[in-house]
Amino acid sequence: MFKRAYSTAASQLLKTPLYDLHVSLGGDMVEFAGYAMPVLYKGQSHIESHLWTRSHAGLFDVSHMLQQKINGDDVIPFLEKVTPSDLKALGQWSSQLSVLLNENGGIVDDTMVTKHEDDKHFYIVTNAGTRAKDLAFFKEMSKGYDVNFEHVDTTLLALQGPSASSVLQKFTNTDLSKIYFGNATYIKIPSFNNAELHLARGGYTGEDGFEISIPNNVAVELTHALLEDPELKPIGLAARDSLRLEAGMCLYGHDLNDNTTPVEASLAWVVSKSRRTPDATFNGASKILAQLADRKLVKQQRIGFQMKGPAAREGCEIFDFEDKSKKIGTVTSGSASPSLEGRVNIGQAYIDRGYHKSGTKVLINIRNKFREAVVAKQPFIQPKLLQKAIILNNV
Repeated sequence: MFKRAYSTAASQLLKTPLYDLHVSLGGDMVEFAGYAMPVLYKGQSHIESHLWTRSHAGLFDVSHMLQQKINGDDVIPFLEKVTPSDLKALGQWSSQLSVLLNENGGIVDDTMVTKHEDDKHFYIVTNAGTRAKDLAFFKEMSKGYDVNFEHVDTTLLALQGPSASSVLQKFTNTDLSKIYFGNATYIKIPSFNNAELHLARGGYTGEDGFEISIPNNVAVELTHALLEDPELKPIGLAARDSLRLEAGMCLYGHDLNDNTTPVEASLAWVVSKSRRTPDATFNGASKILAQLADRKLVKQQRIGFQMKGPAAREGCEIFDFEDKSKKIGTVTSGSASPSLEGRVNIGQAYIDRGYHKSGTKVLINIRNKFREAVVAKQPFIQPKLLQKAIILNNV
């Protein structure tokens, strides 16, 4: 998944505003989505980085992600075309995980959409590896709509872990305990000339935390200051991948792609109930709604699995437990699980319907040897998110 950035091509890789800081901290830089990014830091193993984030707090540079503001009179009609979520019902300064859909109902990308002041002002984050495709998609799909896209050129950090809130609270007068999972706001940092940061409570690890958009002119100094807290360590891509896998999160281009519908991806919940109507206007609505009504139309769907022995990596083939000649699926992500007891390995895969239920035993071919695995519910760990007692938005 990651390629070392030591070749002559390394100089051609894009760099985030924190590149020099990563190097100074002993970051092992690799190529990821066209960027030079840290996979590990000196003195920290993958397992140590992973467990530190689960027990304290980890800081991830995610500035390679594409951040945009979408404004205009037709923002809601446009978003209702490209996503299946009810973003009109989304509360002000609230965020919704959703997907962008092509006209066949395939997933162009997964995305986090945040409503700002009203139905005319949204902030949207998509993946770095799909930047060119997403920009072309937005340009094509927005034809005929009164919408404007504004690139947000800031440093984006993910602060994740049980100590995330206490670390950040030292820098702002905003009461972070009043900002719940799925909420967003702007906060000011008095010690940095009242720099204004966009803050969204959420993340990619299953832990409490924030995604923080920071003006580039204070990003390096503020990151340095945050990392002075003994509860916080910089964490690289290796642990980010195993953390998201434990949390049951998808990695686009691996667990999701243009040919996969939300139903096939076990993301039916992103299709809001209010949008499951015969006159639904979102891309691929007829196909997706038909699959929701009759799951027999779904040939394969995304599942989680657990196993012991070597980890099953992307591309490993899955077979019927009783019939090794019958291929039933393919692994899309796999890793050791540092958080689960018993040296368990976990993964995601697409598997034939009928084998998708939790507890189903299967065989996975790893380096020409069949290994026993069992289909398991996701997420693999209990999420630790700061939520209100009542969920207000219909998702």
